Amino acid sequence: MTPRENDEPPTRVLVVDDDDGIRVLLASVLSAPGRIVKSAATGVEALRLARGEEFDAILLDRLLPDVDAVQIVTALRTAAPSAAIVMLSAVDDVEARVAGLRLGADDFLTKPFHVSEVLARIDAVRRRAVPADEPDVLRYADLELDLAGHRVRRGGDIVALTPTELRLLRFLLENAERVLSRGQLLDHVWRYDFGGNGEVVEKAVSTLRRKVDAGRRPLIQTVRGFGYCLREEP
Repeated sequence: MTPRENDEPPTRVLVVDDDDGIRVLLASVLSAPGRIVKSAATGVEALRLARGEEFDAILLDRLLPDVDAVQIVTALRTAAPSAAIVMLSAVDDVEARVAGLRLGADDFLTKPFHVSEVLARIDAVRRRAVPADEPDVLRYADLELDLAGHRVRRGGDIVALTPTELRLLRFLLENAERVLSRGQLLDHVWRYDFGGNGEVVEKAVSTLRRKVDAGRRPLIQTVRGFGYCLREEP
């Protein structure tokens, strides 16, 4: 039985690149049974599409002619909070990858690339958001993560998180009351070898804490000199 016969929803992909050749190639190759692909040549057009439709993945060129990378990623996160963002860049080094992830991307792909790798990256970031064969819901105190529904609640209120933030919160929930180092978080959430660079972790934890703990009793704790921990303090 094929995926369509199983009535699985199609994967919706947005391709954003001002290079006509790359944009048309990706849109053409990615278009297949089980996927719906839209494309945009500018950040403004991408935001218009993201605000009007739901996307599972966004392939985003790091350098667009009309908007700054920080602005476009931030705006896309607001317009499509559950979409996985795979950043495309012509620069290939560790600093470039770190910069892309710090901007808020879930993955990073260097040009030129093979289309099969693009497909694999899309599948990977979607799988990592909510892995299979896990409990449907993870809970700690008044915090709840619905893995199947990609939904987080704190005290009954919905908290909107990005795919990376969902993976980070999931790992903290699975290890509630255990102190996790920056290295452990890098390995299990981002799965990149950045040589122990903790800047990506610090930024992500700070953003997650702001969303999850805002106006409530803090659950995400910083254990100085060691790392981070999800626990209630007395």
